[in-house]
Amino acid sequence: MPATTDQLDLSASRTHTNLSAAKLMELVILRGEGKLVANGCVSVNTGDRTGRSPKDKYLVEHPSSSAKIDWGKVNQPMTEAQFDTALEIATRYINAQDEVFVFEGFTGADIRHRLGVKVVTTMAWHSLFAETLFIKPGSKSDAGDGSWNHDWTVINAGVHKLTKEEQASLGVSSETFIAQSLERKVVIILGTEYAGEMKKSLFYAMNFDMPEVGVFPMHCSANIDKQDPSNVALFFGLSGTGKTTLSADENRALIGDDEHGWGPDGVFNFEGGCYAKVIGLTREKEPQIWDAIRFGSVLENTVINEKTRVPDYDDVSITQNTRVTYPVDFIPGAQIPSVGSHAKNVIFLTADAFGVLPPISKLTPEQAMYYFINGYTSKLAGTEEGVNEPQPNFSPCFGGPFMPRRPSEYAEMLSERVSKHGANVWLLNTGWCKGPAGKGGERFSLPYTRAMVTAILNGSLDNAQTAEHPVFGLHMPTSVAGVPDEILDPKNLWSDKGAYDAQATKLAGLFRTNDAKFDLSDAIRSGGPKA
Repeated sequence: MPATTDQLDLSASRTHTNLSAAKLMELVILRGEGKLVANGCVSVNTGDRTGRSPKDKYLVEHPSSSAKIDWGKVNQPMTEAQFDTALEIATRYINAQDEVFVFEGFTGADIRHRLGVKVVTTMAWHSLFAETLFIKPGSKSDAGDGSWNHDWTVINAGVHKLTKEEQASLGVSSETFIAQSLERKVVIILGTEYAGEMKKSLFYAMNFDMPEVGVFPMHCSANIDKQDPSNVALFFGLSGTGKTTLSADENRALIGDDEHGWGPDGVFNFEGGCYAKVIGLTREKEPQIWDAIRFGSVLENTVINEKTRVPDYDDVSITQNTRVTYPVDFIPGAQIPSVGSHAKNVIFLTADAFGVLPPISKLTPEQAMYYFINGYTSKLAGTEEGVNEPQPNFSPCFGGPFMPRRPSEYAEMLSERVSKHGANVWLLNTGWCKGPAGKGGERFSLPYTRAMVTAILNGSLDNAQTAEHPVFGLHMPTSVAGVPDEILDPKNLWSDKGAYDAQATKLAGLFRTNDAKFDLSDAIRSGGPKA
């Protein structure tokens, strides 16, 4: 008989359910799971796994959903028997603990399109993470009546590393194993304490479930003009490209920093909190995020001065993937509940490590689909296990690791909504200029990038004059308020123009190699590089 979640011992004598953030913070400190920081938050470490472990993530292959899944390196199949074995291992470990923590809440700020989630953990800080990141019934982010329904269960036994015998029983050779079943609506986490696995597993669930009810799931941040509720902006991008940074704007209300749905009535956040990178964080550059790190937030893998208890955001000795989790309403003026109208501007963020792409380009409909399906950026250090320096990375829909369905299905949903609501689409390079990363290149200035975003959102670039990039065919505005004209064409910043041309041709070739993986129409393929 298959193992079930009913075998978990969640009796009241050993289980803490939906504790307050204050109580959970107290338990984190008392149990030795973390330390109190001078700014009032708690600091924790995630052990040897400081990023996601995609090679250890598996999805149950089931007849009812198999044809809808884009099977491959991202969506690795597993059997029902393997899932049962993983569930038995996790259940045995959790039932042996003296204390268990349960969070019951939601993903999805739109009450018509949300999933009820139960997160079972053996660590207080993991429950605090869930309480901070997801939507708690009765909280400010809950647009409902405070009631709760149960759809998905996350069983986090990540403290337990698989023994050799357990690895053999599962047919794997890793201490880490993350299993997900779309039919049972259960996630099992073993062998990693990295909290991002909980977040992304539920995002994965939304990415499968939401299209069934007419909602386009998106790996993007979103904000809205405080004076004009029709002016919603979406920022697509992988980790480290600027989704959280650029959507935290004092002149606009934050809807959310990472995961959203675009439904029949507009855009809504999947979460009730933010999960921001804090490497190099300063109050001057990112004041809203800086001020959000306070009582109720959780710092991950950040070096803390033992005497002053002050975080050192420049110290990457633990990892470059230092993180903080805080409720979205810690951002002043955030949109609560986190819902908005249809998007007016869609911005694709890429951190180009080659130093080739323009800092800003306005995309044609064909280019929009091309760059969305290819999802180019650089894989930044620390966001995944074993990634220690930037690497060129193509991730379909700017969220390939979290997308169970085929990229074309998500692209069609984006195309339909952009066309129907007349949204402008832009490509914004937050990566390198003057040369490649590590070889003379420099990161684009954040103030200049912010100025470009401002110009997009205030409409001043809607009909701006543009120049066409000779290799990529991208339409580069020739003037943006607050930005020197010369940086808008990236070739201008390279001292060796021939080297730039060679690098641009190389990157164009990588695009063409990657787009060959997809069955694209001639129109969409025409949106790619000319070379």
